[in-house]
Amino acid sequence: MNRKEVFSEGEVYHLFNRGVEKRSIFINDQDYLRFLHSIAEFNDTESAENIFYKKEHVGSYEVKPRKLVKQNSLVELLAFTLLPNHYHLLLRQSCDGGISEFMQKLGTGYTMYFNKKYTRVGSLFQGTFKSKLVASEEYELYIPHYVHLNVLDVIQPGWKESQLVLSDALLEQLANYRWSSLGDYLGKNRYSSLLAKKTIKELFPTGKAYANSMKEVLNDLDDLDFVLRESYEV
Repeated sequence: MNRKEVFSEGEVYHLFNRGVEKRSIFINDQDYLRFLHSIAEFNDTESAENIFYKKEHVGSYEVKPRKLVKQNSLVELLAFTLLPNHYHLLLRQSCDGGISEFMQKLGTGYTMYFNKKYTRVGSLFQGTFKSKLVASEEYELYIPHYVHLNVLDVIQPGWKESQLVLSDALLEQLANYRWSSLGDYLGKNRYSSLLAKKTIKELFPTGKAYANSMKEVLNDLDDLDFVLRESYEV
């Protein structure tokens, strides 16, 4: 994996990628679950065991993570959103080279699983993953919301071009989306074994504080768009 970026220990990065030719990388619930279990399994300086197996009846795939809490983790997962054809991860690097090693394991492992399951060959992702250092205080406040607001791509397509108001009902829809960590920051406690929540909790101590901040961000998309446009194009 040849990259220009040099990832620094202790720093937080927003990482994202999509399927090659914008194809779907998650077809059903088992694929999403596989990816999440892969995050747990591959987040270790030690080599991972083969975590893919097929049950006796045809077409049923499951995963068996050895453990979710690792002593020698490569990264900390702060937030995530998985969508049919792309993903967003917010990671802190735990050791030298941690992000590069983790993402190489994750990308290769999931591609092997996907290609075997769906009888295909070749690359699944659109090149190597993209990344952005979460450096400024302004960006630090916006980016967790941006990661979670991407669920609107499924619930309300075209939201970035509209004057969408984040009502309580819409916020509940976002929180109930299964393949995002938003619910954990709003009190649902679904992925506590995967997430390192301290950093975001320090910024937004309660679910109400996080929800109110999300509403402010979505209700002022010009500021959100400016921050992201100055940083990179997703």
